[in-house]
Amino acid sequence: MTRLRLGVNIDHVATIRNARGGAFPDPVRAARLAAEAGADGITAHLREDRRHISDADIERLAREIDLPLNLEMAATDEMLAIALKHRPHAACIVPEKREERTTEGGIDAAGQHNRLAPIVARLGDAKVRVSLFIEADKRQLDAARSLGAPVVELHTGAYCDTTGAEREKHLQAIREGAAYGASLGLEVHAGHGLSYDTVKPIAAIPEIRELNIGHFLVGEAIFDGFGASIRRMRELMDEARPTSRPN
Repeated sequence: MTRLRLGVNIDHVATIRNARGGAFPDPVRAARLAAEAGADGITAHLREDRRHISDADIERLAREIDLPLNLEMAATDEMLAIALKHRPHAACIVPEKREERTTEGGIDAAGQHNRLAPIVARLGDAKVRVSLFIEADKRQLDAARSLGAPVVELHTGAYCDTTGAEREKHLQAIREGAAYGASLGLEVHAGHGLSYDTVKPIAAIPEIRELNIGHFLVGEAIFDGFGASIRRMRELMDEARPTSRPN
């Protein structure tokens, strides 16, 4: 079984910084600490309202961090131009509403096919690996393949936010979606809301190649330190795949 990669989202280091203004805590320093703790990549969401990550953060991350940078972005002309300027390793297209606290659910790749097609094509032409953040739904997975996106990230928020039989229902949908996506030739990732308590069943799904986790790790850093929280998450992921070996 292939080793599961961990992408660490540093958005909410910037949230804390922006609560007071100024330069601290520095998201780029957080990215360096994540690399030292075993992260395989760094994720940052440049929102249209710039509520956490800033343009300057993206510039510095692209310039100063050796790990692959995954830029989460809305499907807008502004964000496309920024992605084409910085050429991150990956760009994950997510839905975005100004009034939401965090990204709520996956993008409607099927319903927005014509809007997304030129964005996916231009990013691909620029050698940026395109990912679509979607629900574990066959219609959305078919749309991702039709659009030519090589990667999908399955939304795990509903799974994390429920318990008991409801959680198991969402977990089964993610299992089935991951298997179906892989059968289409898509590389399957997952993320949103994952914690120490919820990560192992997702990490155990063999078709999933990467998890992107942020808010929980930043929260745990208050108590145990950022590096320690990342190392603990890495341990749990590896426990879920005991036969894993580095690629």
